[in-house]
Amino acid sequence: MLSREDNDLLTQTGPGTPMGDMFRRYWLPVLLSSELPENDCPPVRVQILSERLIAFRDSDGQLGLIDEFCAHRGISLWFGRNEEGGLRCPYHGWKYDVNGNCTEIPSEPEESGLCKRIKLTAYPMIEKGGVIWVYMGPKEHMPPEPEYEFASVPLEQTFSSKRIQECNWLQAMEGGIDSSHVSFLHRFTMTKDPLFKGAEGNKYNLKDSKPAFEVKQIEGGLLIGARRNAENDQYYWRVTPFVAPCFTAIPPRGDHPIHGHFWIPIDDHNCMSWSYDYHPVRPLSKDEREAMERGEGIHVACIPGTFTPVQNKDNDYLMDREAQKRGESYSGIEGFAIQDSSVQESMGPIVDRTKENLVSTDNGIIMARKVLKRAVIALRDKGQTPPGVAVEEQRVRSVSKLISRSEDFLEAAKEDFKVREGVKQTSV
Repeated sequence: MLSREDNDLLTQTGPGTPMGDMFRRYWLPVLLSSELPENDCPPVRVQILSERLIAFRDSDGQLGLIDEFCAHRGISLWFGRNEEGGLRCPYHGWKYDVNGNCTEIPSEPEESGLCKRIKLTAYPMIEKGGVIWVYMGPKEHMPPEPEYEFASVPLEQTFSSKRIQECNWLQAMEGGIDSSHVSFLHRFTMTKDPLFKGAEGNKYNLKDSKPAFEVKQIEGGLLIGARRNAENDQYYWRVTPFVAPCFTAIPPRGDHPIHGHFWIPIDDHNCMSWSYDYHPVRPLSKDEREAMERGEGIHVACIPGTFTPVQNKDNDYLMDREAQKRGESYSGIEGFAIQDSSVQESMGPIVDRTKENLVSTDNGIIMARKVLKRAVIALRDKGQTPPGVAVEEQRVRSVSKLISRSEDFLEAAKEDFKVREGVKQTSV
């Protein structure tokens, strides 16, 4: 349970809020590279951390993310012409470069000097791993480029997607670090989804619906271990890394690709749920990539031309009560990601955490809140760099492993949690 004050502290991310200030200290995924596929392509609307912005790739291939609205009369630059090294407002022809500088005001005499005085808010962007990233914080605190493994392997080994989720980022993220729900919500999906089925580890999830949790703090966040009973005096451990503020990696299954999420606030009532799949040592197969593209695994099928899932709250996520009754789908809703978002969105835009009744399996969530609260306050009051900013803290893997009951999971798997180039993931 959180106090109302702490709930507000962790869920509000707009300009000038403590959590918003913390989010702005990281490189955040903002666009798929495919959204800006070529020089002078159409601009793209972006809303992130309650700021309305416009993204474009100029004639030289430089990336820009600037205030959505022209400084002249305030029209949206989404209507703009991306041409000759800048974005031109179609209303009166004012033109802006990728740094937000006004470069032309056709109706104004050059000697007036007005053009040189006009500048829109602009944020730097980089492209890495098929994803375009943005940094929105103070220039003097800009961190190095992100080093998450999925964005560092060759492009043929990685795949990313995104979807709009109609709830606050925190309740979506908390679902991502909650391993206990897998035995229920995803119960029948594990054995039939092409990106999950066939793994030996699935049987332990299905047999033991009462995992014990151990949470270990690491430099960038947490390792959240879910322990289930196995044969031969062993436990089946599924260990989920949480790296502040909102990165998670789902424990792998067999030789299937590793996958995980970012949850990036659009505003306080909506977030962009980013999903990635990658394999550390091999290209994704044709079948794997096609499954991801059609919305299998942790990805979703979206309404064409949007990032709104085909299954959404307006159509009750296409829930099939008869399939639920027959035991073909535990929730009656198809797909891991939509199963998750359906329950998370059902809580409302921002869940009232003063009414919770948490149990031992919620220890990962409890600890993640503590990590975030401590980091937000340390940044606000002392200017302390938040966890997860340093690239070495981002180079962490999820793990699924059989470990002797007498061993500590952190000690037994300490090498497995490290990103090791050319070394396969540790997976059951």
